[in-house]
Amino acid sequence: MSADNRSDVTTAAAEDEGYQRGLTSRTVQMIAIGGAIGTGLFYGAGGAIEKAGPALILAYALAGLAIFIVMRALGELLIYRPISGGISEYADEFLGRFAGFTQGWTYWAVWTTTCMAEITVAGKYVNYWWPSIPVWVTALVALLVLFSANLISVGLFGRAEFWFSAIKVTAILGMIIVGIGVLLPIAGLGPESGPSVTNLWNDGGFFATGLSNALLSLQIVMFAYVGVELVGVTAGEAQNPRVTLRKAINSVPFRIGIFYVGSLIVILSVRSWRDFQEGQSPFVSVFQYIGIPGAAGLVNFILLTAALSSCNSGIYSTGRMLRSLAQRGDAPRRLDMLSGRQVPVAGIVLSAVVMVIGVVVNVIDPDHAFTYITSVSTVGIVVVWATILVCQLAYRRKVSRGELPASDYRVPGAPVTTWLALAFLALVLVLLFFSTDGRVALVVGAIWFTGVGIGYLVWARTRAGSDSGR
Repeated sequence: MSADNRSDVTTAAAEDEGYQRGLTSRTVQMIAIGGAIGTGLFYGAGGAIEKAGPALILAYALAGLAIFIVMRALGELLIYRPISGGISEYADEFLGRFAGFTQGWTYWAVWTTTCMAEITVAGKYVNYWWPSIPVWVTALVALLVLFSANLISVGLFGRAEFWFSAIKVTAILGMIIVGIGVLLPIAGLGPESGPSVTNLWNDGGFFATGLSNALLSLQIVMFAYVGVELVGVTAGEAQNPRVTLRKAINSVPFRIGIFYVGSLIVILSVRSWRDFQEGQSPFVSVFQYIGIPGAAGLVNFILLTAALSSCNSGIYSTGRMLRSLAQRGDAPRRLDMLSGRQVPVAGIVLSAVVMVIGVVVNVIDPDHAFTYITSVSTVGIVVVWATILVCQLAYRRKVSRGELPASDYRVPGAPVTTWLALAFLALVLVLLFFSTDGRVALVVGAIWFTGVGIGYLVWARTRAGSDSGR
């Protein structure tokens, strides 16, 4: 089969899903850029700096390399067969029905729980300006607005996510530019003494808190990258997906280098790592240190934007994932329903209903619910990323046997790099044993996968009985 014929077949297959190709190349590019930039970087990096010191830069770089391999593996599969909900589709094709079932529901759970947490956090950000408004009210309003936007059309989702991502990207680039200005004596910005690149190694050394703490920070770092794989879910609705997705994935090293590693280098050069702590955004700290008026309010707005962006992406991806499961018979058939605007309305409605339950849980027990809710996404996303890598290895084996056409977009250095990325993800799971929250995540994750496994057995038996009764 020629490359052109393969392109026609895969494009037709994606169009058969019934989706409208309403995501432009520009929109997909911005989703790719901003998809993984969230509160994990803007807010959570403070605790990670406190734990690892300047070595956090190395942790982000190493994790970024693993994520790049994961994204290239996903890209190789997407170019072979671009399809919405591709992660569970590829698991089903290359690893069997059980893998497709568990990965589809796990990825749905990852984004559903992430959205639960983000809309609750959004309520806390709004309290900065209006402390009299209950958190649950803001959370519910945010969910309803984003839910409505996703129901109207994929184009409206794309436009909302484009501007959410643009705000986040502009904030990081602005901080980097201002930080560089502070570090250059000729610029005359910020305090006269203190900011210097020597802060990266002079205050206790690069590994100021020890190599072990640098390793333990990987579990925090990896989860700051959640959402980078979202570009794969857009395959069924992206214009010219074979070209658009290739460009988006090729930008991953640039994104990681600038927005994660680059911003941390500037932050830790402007101020000593000892000036950052958990519970405080390092971006707020740096802007205040430089003396920019209204820094706290500005960054609070950016944090709110990041939370809304994450929830917006969550509603989008969960609806597509449920429809993909329904089309394969791994979820109730009603979830296959598309609206007149070609939006998976049934899947979006069900996901939003579950997210409302998350709001209620956070209202009842805000101190503990957040940890338990995000535990599913913590372990789940690592398993999903690992599944992408295993699917790529299985795909390559089929290609080598002549059973499938080769993708012209391949993982560099595979299969060695694929195995190295898998080993890295396994290390992250092992490191979870060495922290209290990590152990909670492993326990909750084990309960989740046990429940999904039992659910598969029940669902398979129900389907078998239904088929035999016909």
